[in-house]
Amino acid sequence: MLKLTRQIEDGIRKAGAEAYPNECCGILFGSEEDGNHVVKALKAIDNARESGEQYHRFLITAEEMMQAELEARRLGLEIIGFYHSHPDHPARPSDYDRDHALPFYSYVILRVAEGKPETMTSWLLRPSREAFDNEPFEIEP
Repeated sequence: MLKLTRQIEDGIRKAGAEAYPNECCGILFGSEEDGNHVVKALKAIDNARESGEQYHRFLITAEEMMQAELEARRLGLEIIGFYHSHPDHPARPSDYDRDHALPFYSYVILRVAEGKPETMTSWLLRPSREAFDNEPFEIEP
C-alpha cells in the first residue's frame, strides 16, 4: 500500500493543474515501512520532453535523477516512486508508461480534466513487466 499525507496529495494535484494541458511529473521520497511505501516528500521536476510532446509524455533526465538521489540521501529517505498527470485521459498507465517503468517503484497517476485535478491512482509494475497492478493507497491526515 502507498501512504500519502493530505499535503503530498495536494502537491500532486496542484502540479497537475498548473502543468495542464501538459503532463506534470515528479519524484516521491519516502521509506518502506511494514511493507508499505510511505511518501514523506515530493520533488517536482520540470518535464524535459520536447514542448510538442509534453501534452502526453514526460521525461525526467538522468541529471534530475542524480540530483534527486542526492537529495533523498540528504533527507535520509529513498526514492520510492514517481508521479505524473494524464491531461484529459484516464488515471491509468499507458503502454508507454509500462515500457519506461521499473517494477519496484510506485507510480501515481493523476487525471486532470479540462484543467481540474480528478482521479488519482497508484500502480506497481509486475516483475515480468507485462502489466501494472493497481496499488491501493490511503491519505493520512
